[in-house]
Amino acid sequence: MLEIFLFSFLVALTGALSPGPVMTFTVYKSLREKKGYLSGLFITLGHASLEFLLVILLLLGAQVFFQNQIVLLIIGIVGGTVLVIFGIMTIQGIRSKNYEIDFFQEQEELKGFRGNSFLGGIVVSLSNPFWTFWWAVIGLGFMINFNISFSNPLGLLLFYLGHELGDLVFYVPLSAFTYLGGKSLNPRVYKWVLIICAGFMIFFGVYMVFNIVFFPPY
Repeated sequence: MLEIFLFSFLVALTGALSPGPVMTFTVYKSLREKKGYLSGLFITLGHASLEFLLVILLLLGAQVFFQNQIVLLIIGIVGGTVLVIFGIMTIQGIRSKNYEIDFFQEQEELKGFRGNSFLGGIVVSLSNPFWTFWWAVIGLGFMINFNISFSNPLGLLLFYLGHELGDLVFYVPLSAFTYLGGKSLNPRVYKWVLIICAGFMIFFGVYMVFNIVFFPPY
């Protein structure tokens, strides 16, 4: 059971570290709000509320899939393969780009919703096509690999808590750091953190494929 929590946490942390709409919105709110140091917390709570509903809907809709061994195998293999591809693409991107993130420039790139932080966590997540794709392929593949279902309530709880903690441990400190005057993340440190995360993505993607092929949950 511990591996469910750990892998869920690390996969979520890897996603949180990648630049995207939620990071940009967090930086914007942290710089603009009177209590900007709390923005990361409320944005993450909004994001987590949406993901709670999504996990429930996925499990309700996927019950028919969980009874088909071929579908389970395909989703598990595709989810793991996509994770490996994302890891490789991240490493390639690191080699070809300067990964210095200027927070003041980031907030200027924000488009769309700029209101309440909690609601923003929901709206910004919904507006991100990568988030939907991640859950449809990688998230569902993870749940199939580890038998995350209503019949395994402890596994479901550990999966959800691990995933949301992965977001919290990055966005809450990021929000406080930005509010207190941080202008950017150290590019060298950030680059190596991304490389480590990309390496984990590749490892876990291979693990998912291997696990679903040789140790299927049925």
